[in-house]
Amino acid sequence: MFRLLCCCCVSSDNPSERQPLLQPGSPSEVTEPESARQTPSAHNNAPTVKRNGKLMMKRVNVAELDQRFTDMAEIFNEQQKHYEAMVGHIRKLKQSCDSTDVDSLAFAECIGKIRKEQETTYRVSLKMKGYDFSLMLDPVGPGGETEEEPLPPRLQSAQNECRGISDSAKATISKGAKLLQLISWLLQSNSQMVELVKGAAETYQDQGRLNNNLEENMKEVRRAKELSLGYRQQAEKVYTEAAQMAGIAT
Repeated sequence: MFRLLCCCCVSSDNPSERQPLLQPGSPSEVTEPESARQTPSAHNNAPTVKRNGKLMMKRVNVAELDQRFTDMAEIFNEQQKHYEAMVGHIRKLKQSCDSTDVDSLAFAECIGKIRKEQETTYRVSLKMKGYDFSLMLDPVGPGGETEEEPLPPRLQSAQNECRGISDSAKATISKGAKLLQLISWLLQSNSQMVELVKGAAETYQDQGRLNNNLEENMKEVRRAKELSLGYRQQAEKVYTEAAQMAGIAT
């Protein structure tokens, strides 16, 4: 368990240490910057969709540790980006179905609505193979025979959104697994990191400043773990729902 260090630590006034280890302009940058320092919801009807912004890390002046914190921040930001993409695809799919419950991540009702509306013109189904699922729309003629013709724009859009949900949910889970490995290493190595940071300090004041930076980083690590587990849990719920629609036992 993380323990507070020397009570006489001096806070840093160095602006460079307050900058994210990931510089602006990376692929993980999002449009609504908010702190990642919030607790995720575990409910499918209350998705964690507003936790935007880069994970903030401070430098501890130990190259190996700074690199590990940077790696963790990169993977977390990428996972967050995929999670938000998954939420966005689900919202667009439900909006196309005129769903009033756009804040929920459940989308089976929307697929059922498409199936009912198109029952005389398309055989609508959800196909799942491994971690990939897709919306199948097979046109049916008046006599029941299959007819090849372009999909209407609304159905093409629904098919594209389902593909996007699948891809982003898979990436959310994949990034979460990698992130957990890094986070576990950081949490288990706390005492060793304290000694390394202590050895990197040239003065007593530096020691207090770097200890504070390490403490702040570890707080962010714990919060990132909570958020990441929430993202992964929501993505797994999406897969469970997709498997049920595809007729696969879970």
